[in-house]
Amino acid sequence: MLTAYDQGTANPTRTVPPGETSTTNNAAPKQGASAARKSRLARALNVEWLGQTVASLCWIASVFSYGISATGDWLQLCAASAWLLANMASIVTVESDERSADSP
Repeated sequence: MLTAYDQGTANPTRTVPPGETSTTNNAAPKQGASAARKSRLARALNVEWLGQTVASLCWIASVFSYGISATGDWLQLCAASAWLLANMASIVTVESDERSADSP
């Protein structure tokens, strides 16, 4: 939350409540990387994400356990793999989501 402008500078000053991390552009890169890792972990531990990831892994395992003998089996494997990749991509894109949310 913006509260005031510094005297003599064009950069706004932010007041950060205790226990929260500042997300200004001049924050140390180490803090940003740490926050992104925590966000990725928080998203990965989400019940919906875990459920979808486990389901896609089980689908892939079932294709291999029954064998790949027809075109439909390959399509099943492609669909399950795409689902798994989409779940992985949603974790990787956390940092870019946070950057766009922080911009005015």
